[in-house]
Amino acid sequence: MRKSNWFLLYLAGNVVLLLFLLAHAFYQKIHAGPILKANSELVAQLGLSDLCLFTDASYTRHLTRADLDTPFQDCPFCLEHFPSGSLLMPPEMLKRSYGKIN
Repeated sequence: MRKSNWFLLYLAGNVVLLLFLLAHAFYQKIHAGPILKANSELVAQLGLSDLCLFTDASYTRHLTRADLDTPFQDCPFCLEHFPSGSLLMPPEMLKRSYGKIN
């Protein structure tokens, strides 16, 4: 068997796998729809805050509760000492209120 046939077989297998993953995601979206709707209504009713992604720094725990200079609250020239601070950009609402951030 030629190498190109092996490649086409490999490519066809990946396409089948991709189609299976897309079908599974579509099924899970339909199946989880009522649960997600109930959860979102509960969050709105209780007035819960945003999802806590990281636990190390207060400005990465709740992104909507921090401003742009919170990472430098100890000293303006301090370097970022929490790894999660370098992974997240400020929220869009803060970018709009403080101007353009590069």
